Amino acid sequence: MQDLKDHLSITLRQLRKDRGWSLDAAATATSVSKAMLGQIERGESSPTTAVLWKLATGFKVSVSSLMEPLPEIAADTVIRDANDIRNIPGDKGMAVAPLFPFEPRFGFDLMELTFMPGYERLSEPHEAGVIEHITVMSGKMEVLTDDIWHPLEIGQTIRFRGDRPHGYRNRGDEKAVTLSVIHYPHRT
Repeated sequence: MQDLKDHLSITLRQLRKDRGWSLDAAATATSVSKAMLGQIERGESSPTTAVLWKLATGFKVSVSSLMEPLPEIAADTVIRDANDIRNIPGDKGMAVAPLFPFEPRFGFDLMELTFMPGYERLSEPHEAGVIEHITVMSGKMEVLTDDIWHPLEIGQTIRFRGDRPHGYRNRGDEKAVTLSVIHYPHRT
């Protein structure tokens, strides 16, 4: 599998080119500094999960498309192994495995998200209409929605609007592994 930094570098340059955006225009659209965008495009920086989401929101693409190439239309049966595709973004408190990256025909990402002990991330709103679903597979964690931290244990699921401020935290002593479905309603 291609390195996250390498794929993101190529993808970010192509997204800017496709839109005819300068680094300044991309910085305005994504709320990521021009300097950081340049570092990412040159493969000099591993962005945090928050920066990946800012890029996805600003360019109106799925977060998984920034982590690996969009899949070609595949056969009806596809098997993927999280151990082979797991990435640790620059903030290192979270691991991400894009189990089934975004495909326009389905409209969602299916990801394994692993939150390390002590990890907390507050997320800015994603683009309008994004809905997130989180199911805890092991460990315990909390999800912030509507200014309330909701505790979740193994087998519990939460659905919330990703286009509002939200957050994730693991205050336990063991990692929390979740399945996440992120639905993008306006993608084609």
